[in-house]
Amino acid sequence: MDLDAVRATLEARRDDTRARVAVLAKRPERGASQGFGKRIGDGTVEAISRFNDIGVGTALETGLARTERALAKLDEGTYGCCDNCGQPIAEKRLRAMPDVVLCIDCAKRGA
Repeated sequence: MDLDAVRATLEARRDDTRARVAVLAKRPERGASQGFGKRIGDGTVEAISRFNDIGVGTALETGLARTERALAKLDEGTYGCCDNCGQPIAEKRLRAMPDVVLCIDCAKRGA
């Protein structure tokens, strides 16, 4: 496996994810956000959008943590070894998900 290519992929993913999180974390400009209103249905679209942004932001932060852990494992020389049991992670799994840090058995167990 070409670890330099893996590193480049992970670094690009990290940088992209950081930029996306930064956009979501920006405070809206003054007067740009809507209130939710007093009647049922008022501001529903805005409320759903905010909940959606929270979910997306959480997923991005989780992915960012995985990517940063995979980069740390490259630095440590442990990339490709399961964080839980220490066994090798299948190369096919690493190719599909370069930021994976658990072997399939540990992932199934929720380790």
